Amino acid sequence: MSLSLNPDTQQARNLPSAARDGASSGEAAGRGIRTRLFTKYVALFVAVVAIALLANGLFEVFFYYREHKAALIRVQHEQAEAAAAKIGQFVKEIESQLGWTTQLPWSAGSIEQRRFDALRLLRQVPAITELAQVDSTGKERLRVSRLAMDAIDSGIDLSGDPKFTEAVSHKVYYGPVYFRRESEPYMTLALAGARKDAGVSIAEVNLKLIWDVVSQIKVGEHGHAYVVGPEGRLIAHPDISLVLRNTDMSGLPQVRAAQAGGGTISDVLPEARNIQGQKVLTASAPIAPMHWTMFVELPVEEAYAALYASLQRLAIVLLAASIFAVLAGIFLARRMVGPIQALRSGAERIGSGDFAQRISIKTGDELEGLADQFNDMGARLQESYADLENKVEQRTAELRQSLNDLRAAQDRLVQTEKLASLGQLTAGIAHEIKNPLNFVNNFSSVSTELIDELREVLQTASLDGKTKEEVDELTGMLRGNLEKVVQHGKRADSIVRNMLLHSREGSGEHRAADINAIVEESLNLAYHGARAERPAFNVMLERDLDPAAGMADVYPQEMTRVFLNLISNGFYAATKRKEGAADGFEPTLSAATKNLGGRVEIRIRDNGTGIPQEVKEKMFNPFFTTKPAGEGTGLGLSMSHDIVVKQHGGTIDVNTEPGVYTEFIITLPRTMAAGNTGGRT
Repeated sequence: MSLSLNPDTQQARNLPSAARDGASSGEAAGRGIRTRLFTKYVALFVAVVAIALLANGLFEVFFYYREHKAALIRVQHEQAEAAAAKIGQFVKEIESQLGWTTQLPWSAGSIEQRRFDALRLLRQVPAITELAQVDSTGKERLRVSRLAMDAIDSGIDLSGDPKFTEAVSHKVYYGPVYFRRESEPYMTLALAGARKDAGVSIAEVNLKLIWDVVSQIKVGEHGHAYVVGPEGRLIAHPDISLVLRNTDMSGLPQVRAAQAGGGTISDVLPEARNIQGQKVLTASAPIAPMHWTMFVELPVEEAYAALYASLQRLAIVLLAASIFAVLAGIFLARRMVGPIQALRSGAERIGSGDFAQRISIKTGDELEGLADQFNDMGARLQESYADLENKVEQRTAELRQSLNDLRAAQDRLVQTEKLASLGQLTAGIAHEIKNPLNFVNNFSSVSTELIDELREVLQTASLDGKTKEEVDELTGMLRGNLEKVVQHGKRADSIVRNMLLHSREGSGEHRAADINAIVEESLNLAYHGARAERPAFNVMLERDLDPAAGMADVYPQEMTRVFLNLISNGFYAATKRKEGAADGFEPTLSAATKNLGGRVEIRIRDNGTGIPQEVKEKMFNPFFTTKPAGEGTGLGLSMSHDIVVKQHGGTIDVNTEPGVYTEFIITLPRTMAAGNTGGRT
């Protein structure tokens, strides 16, 4: 765009002085108007951009702050709950190890054998400092310790002590935290045996070893986790010196708030001071059933570091956008105001009598066309100067129309520029919140290690016959427990596969299989799985397997799942009825097969609680269950119906009488139809 004024100085000298004075005053007024118009456009453009950017920035900052704070609340509470679960698992593992000392009754082993087992427990579980074994009458029979001499048959009467009475009543007793030598935290853990004559094992647990668990819990870069007892005393902390000094944390406001709220501070993330006086964000979770509290603390500077960084980035964006708005406003104002002022100046000079004036505007829009109109008007005025009055009136009308066109064009340009500038205003803040790592700590079984150690003892130690028999008995018991663990794992795997059965196609290959063998295998798996889950389980099994039932073309894995589900339900119903029945009732489950020629029949019957009519009508619907929450998914019977009917082309019916019995009758074809050999759909 170029602007130029080409006055004819000679003609200007020929103009009247009044006309020259008018032109000079017009130029001065034009310069004044140009300054005000330029400032107005720049200020208006900058104001629109700044207000839009500031409003958007404040909106984003407000919601980002709320989202960031909510995320911090969720992360802190999740970390506290995960850490509390780890500590609870640590104590449960010690309780599990202590449970091995309560397996045998006092009449089944000697003091020396128990002392040997107790010393081995101290070697395997460093957290146990002292172990005392009390018989069923409350008399102390054995005590081994890392800090004192062992005591055998001390006869100390603990029958009235809470660690004996509470253990007998509730099977396990967690004593309050106390400090030896006012430095090391301890807790009494008492466990009663499953047998009445097994007595109680009382262990003094050194809680200083919980430091290993707490020190592994990472909370950001500079945060940490710690455990506080019911009285506010520090039990575990990454800084072990604080624990050894028996630090009292009850003066901290977050500890008082957690104790008042049952272990949890509140849903609003509080800011408090830690023991070093540093400002932190804190969350807590209770550790049941010891009534301890797990605290997770993160420095405020670290917690809000991402928010501060986002605010800094937003401030930089706002500053850059403001600078850009100022520069753009200046540039656009110059482009708009310059041609307008050139037109105004040229019009004033032509109006004052300078008909040789020409306006040069190269914008390619309406303003350039308007300038051309002014130039044409000047040429025509110059040519018709003789008839000046008529020409003036004519040109004045044309000038008035042109000025109106100019104002309309100016208004359209301003509106267009405003809309274009608003269309360029965009801003965003990217949010990335990394989910905290969920800590899952699975402790492995030690049954195999115990068996290997017993074998090494048998191979290296010379034992008399009686002692060897006792060790063999203990080894057999450990092997039995290991087998139960294996069976229980198989049962859990079966449950998981049953749960996922509706989301996949097919289940292996169909083949000719012995129906009696599948039923027998299912009975054994279900029986051992039930025994592993409930040691007191006692259901009588009855079998009436027809040898002529023979082979059938089936999916063996699928039919095993069906039988396992029906047998497990029968165990559950028979055991449930046993709980409310009078003495003399024997829970029983029977399985029978029968040859029907081209088909085979399987009956599974229990003398349990039976099935009401309203339940019988819905029992094969998916997700329908009458078991308590957590004990059933409602997919077992639905899955069994699909496998028998849809996959194998068989039938499944049920006969039942509430409070008396339930009997499932399954019929399967010897040969699977062609439409069913592709697997279950």
